[in-house]
Amino acid sequence: MKTEEVKITEVKAPFKWVLDPVHSEIQFTVKHMMITNVKGEFRKYDVEIEGDDFPKSKILVKLYADSISTNNADRDIHLKSADFFDAEKFPELTFESTSFKKTGDANYKLTGIFTMKGVSKEITLDAEFGGINTDPWGNVKAGFSVSGKINRKDWGLNWNGVLETGGVLVSEEVRLNAEIQFIKQSRLN
Repeated sequence: MKTEEVKITEVKAPFKWVLDPVHSEIQFTVKHMMITNVKGEFRKYDVEIEGDDFPKSKILVKLYADSISTNNADRDIHLKSADFFDAEKFPELTFESTSFKKTGDANYKLTGIFTMKGVSKEITLDAEFGGINTDPWGNVKAGFSVSGKINRKDWGLNWNGVLETGGVLVSEEVRLNAEIQFIKQSRLN
């Protein structure tokens, strides 16, 4: 009886890309009194990508509600309250990718489940791949610009005030913008 030789193929685990917080920012913009835009940012967040090929990668984002900053202490306290993010009860906002489709040379549609204030809904964001480069210390880095819009009421952020002239104090539409730089880590084990 002849013994068949079985070849064992080494399966390589994907790379993990971790956030470079010094070269990243996640911001949001809302219309105030229907006449100006007010910006805010999350000062604490985690973002990571697992995979060698970005369109096939898994992307996980965690934003920490108590890190919201709009450069106005009173407004920040209000945003962290139950009227908006309810940061004490819901300390994290999360996004987990379900699809990352290339739509052009450097453009992608990033779809995933966004959870805020206990509500999970699918959203699609525009992503522009800035490229991959190696810094002077030998770190391989990748960069993305991400943007999109959501309606805050879809996640239960309903507080508002009516203006005497009509309209509302805070728009329902929230524009999201992120500049994210990643550092390539060794393969996952």
